[in-house]
Amino acid sequence: MINLRLIILLFLGVGLYSCDDARVFDEYKTVSSSWEKQEKVTFNLPELDSIENYNLFINIRNNNDYKFSNLFLISEMEFPNGKIVTDTLEYEMAKPNGEWLGVGFSDVKENKLWYKENVSFTENGVYKVTLQHAMRKNGEAFGINELEGITDIGFRIEFAQNPK
Repeated sequence: MINLRLIILLFLGVGLYSCDDARVFDEYKTVSSSWEKQEKVTFNLPELDSIENYNLFINIRNNNDYKFSNLFLISEMEFPNGKIVTDTLEYEMAKPNGEWLGVGFSDVKENKLWYKENVSFTENGVYKVTLQHAMRKNGEAFGINELEGITDIGFRIEFAQNPK
């Protein structure tokens, strides 16, 4: 009887946890054994309401093979009219003591990283977001060709305020 109650409580907890009213778009792409320097990960965004504001996030899953405490990314947002906005981003991936940031129970940690806040998509058509790593070792001019330890790259869109 106790096991049945525990199972029911577990399902209720998972059900409540999975309710996510803010989420509009959430997609992941898996990287092979290493993220190649020239490998670009592209997300085609769904058509979004032009009168809503959204918060945009980059989601990164890493494991213990990741050898750095930060992550540099180059992002491109392509608008339907062809305009491209490029940003170079830096994110902290570990605390100064080496402990991974992010959440997860195993050696895989998931980081939800701010990309843009209060964005409105006023043009009709397809928006694309492309991500590429820009990691290099200190003092070296050329970037790292094979970045190990990143397992998945994701992109998430949430309502800036919960919809009415």
